[in-house]
Amino acid sequence: MEFEKMPTVPTADEILDRSFRRAAKKMKEKTNKERANEEFVRAVGAAVHDRLVYIIRGFPEFDKIPPFYREMADILFGIEKIKQSLGAVGWAAKHTKMVGNQIAMQSRRAEDTLVLRKRAVARLASMVHQIDKDLIFLNEVRNVLRHLPNVEDAFTIVIAGYPNVGKSSFIRRVSSADPEVASYPFTTKNIIVGHREMGRERIQFVDTPGILDRPAEERNQIERQALSAIMNVADVILFIADSSEHCGYPMGVQLSLLEEVKGMVSVPVVVVANKSDLVAAEGYTMMSTADGTGVDEVLMELLTHKPAPEERKKAVDIRSSLPREAEETANVEYDLEGEVVRKPRSKRARKPRTKLAGS
Repeated sequence: MEFEKMPTVPTADEILDRSFRRAAKKMKEKTNKERANEEFVRAVGAAVHDRLVYIIRGFPEFDKIPPFYREMADILFGIEKIKQSLGAVGWAAKHTKMVGNQIAMQSRRAEDTLVLRKRAVARLASMVHQIDKDLIFLNEVRNVLRHLPNVEDAFTIVIAGYPNVGKSSFIRRVSSADPEVASYPFTTKNIIVGHREMGRERIQFVDTPGILDRPAEERNQIERQALSAIMNVADVILFIADSSEHCGYPMGVQLSLLEEVKGMVSVPVVVVANKSDLVAAEGYTMMSTADGTGVDEVLMELLTHKPAPEERKKAVDIRSSLPREAEETANVEYDLEGEVVRKPRSKRARKPRTKLAGS
């Protein structure tokens, strides 16, 4: 998953401290004091620019990633807000390098280069501190998104229903996932992904937080994550109802939610009544995740909806394109700390060789 590769976003002070130390090393290489001050200013601007571009490059282009990840990012932080912060970082990257070069050029004609050096440091520090809130926000985005579950390109069964109806208990019985199971609602706070090997096939299960039957604008962040999984990654949906109503919700409102879910998707929806050890529900496939009764039969029914291999959706490459702010450094390579390690030389057209007489 592309989010796992996102680098840590440093604060403004961390960027400046690192850039000043890098520039100081460049300055020591100059024996001429006046040229040393010029080199320091130029190096600080370049170092800040390179680090900010490295941050931008670490984020995917959200318009081109799979819908599930795009919606999760939007639910958790707001994609427009993320783009605005990345735009602010791009602005700072452009202007710090430009200001550094401008003041460095002025140093060549200045009587006192030390004064210009101090002025440059103040201006560059001011610009970087203007985006400090954006840097802190982007690091928070990075820390959360990189821990989103990795939804593979495999046959995917999404489990849906009201809170506390037995969704997590089912996925624990049939997959590798180990979600928390408790007798109170909203135990599952996030999307949980589990897998099961069946011969040469790999089946993917997605356990969603519980959803309540209420208007969309009243649904919380947890419910919206569940709806995103239902609409974007499911090949088949297992809707679990609690016919005993021990979950705290009448069967009528559970079925109302079922109709809403059916209206959202075009994939098959398999309806199962759980807690058959407590209450039998006529007209429904029954199971008990408490003692395992009927669980295997439900799984087999879900697998009947598995499409043929040639019908499987192709894997989506979520590697991002380069953000516009960083196009000018598209060929620059960075190490794990964001330092420039190589700038490939541009390829020059080779002149045709002239044949020597007699050759």
